[in-house]
Amino acid sequence: MAGTVLVAGEVVVDAQLYFFFFFFGMESRYEAPGVQEAAAVLVEKETCRYQPTMNYLTPSSGQKNGITAWQECVNNSMHQAVRIKNLKLMSQHRCNAWKVYNENLVHMTEHAQKELQKLRKHIKDLNWQRKSMQLTAGSKLRERESNWISMVSKNYEIEQIIAQLENEIYQIKQQHGEANKENIRQDF
Repeated sequence: MAGTVLVAGEVVVDAQLYFFFFFFGMESRYEAPGVQEAAAVLVEKETCRYQPTMNYLTPSSGQKNGITAWQECVNNSMHQAVRIKNLKLMSQHRCNAWKVYNENLVHMTEHAQKELQKLRKHIKDLNWQRKSMQLTAGSKLRERESNWISMVSKNYEIEQIIAQLENEIYQIKQQHGEANKENIRQDF
């Protein structure tokens, strides 16, 4: 049989009818007179071969008349309807939204690149200013250091001259002191 599939190794399912209707867009043929009845007969034949699962069992008597069960069913239906609306909206507007999103990303990237260039230029200018300030400060420091060295050496020379003069004064005082002592001795 064409289009047959083994399900769970036990039952042969003929999915050809479903395949053609849903995947080849043959809904218009399904609406033709007599086709729906024939399809219903084929579906009934196939479903008779299966053992019912928990999903297809009739609800218990407590579940049939339960308000909470009905409320859950209504909520689920509303949720599914919202999901279908969302899918339709996404299928209609998804491409445009994606294009807008990409355009926004491109604009953001361009803006970020411009800001980056501005920041790099600003950093370069700051570094140049700092370098020129440091070079100027370096030349001033070298000049002041040489001035300090010359002043220290002049101070040393002055201290040497002062020490030499004090020594000479001491020697002169000693010579005058001895001469005075001799004059005093001679006077006595």
